[in-house]
Amino acid sequence: MKLEKINRDEAFRYMGQRGELTEQLRGLADECEARLLSAISPKLVYAVFDIEHGEEIFVCGTPLKLAGESIRGHLEGCGKCALMAVTLGGGVDRVLRELESSAMEKAFVADALASAAVEQVCDLAEEEIKARLAGAHFTWRFSPGYGDLPLEIQRDFLDVLNAQKRIGLTVTDSLILIPRKSVTAIIGISERELTPKTRGCSTCLIREKCEFRKRGEHCG
Repeated sequence: MKLEKINRDEAFRYMGQRGELTEQLRGLADECEARLLSAISPKLVYAVFDIEHGEEIFVCGTPLKLAGESIRGHLEGCGKCALMAVTLGGGVDRVLRELESSAMEKAFVADALASAAVEQVCDLAEEEIKARLAGAHFTWRFSPGYGDLPLEIQRDFLDVLNAQKRIGLTVTDSLILIPRKSVTAIIGISERELTPKTRGCSTCLIREKCEFRKRGEHCG
């Protein structure tokens, strides 16, 4: 898995940029993208599990329990789920730290580009999962912290995937993923066609302070 370029439109949207871009911003994006692409080392780990529905969603054969109305509704009709974790690698963290200590404007642009890049890697990972399960039906990916699915499951989530050993992904005591530009997510899997699930601000824990909502936009 390798990224040849970063989705700049998405990165500029993260930056809140609208309309025509300045030459200065384009130049910063060129410089930051080149630096990030040389540092990005995408890694993926995922596994598919049977699930049991109840007060919580039980991921069979693991200690992982998925609590909350949001994830229960999201996985309705699914008999399995895929747990996935992706990271851009520690090299990106080093680039961001260097820029944060020396050039905050560049750090801002690079951070947005890196956020767009990790979503691209998630898209590639999702394509790989779907290709290996041809004929199945899938939900969109749902991450810990969405809706009322607690972030506190991150440690068990990573343990189930053996993510520290396999892709070098860990979580701090304050529930921050390390490397920083990493994502964990759950995809529901069904043998039957699924009713489209709600995806938007109504299920998000930070909806009241979201900068996208303040601008009349959304993140997904």
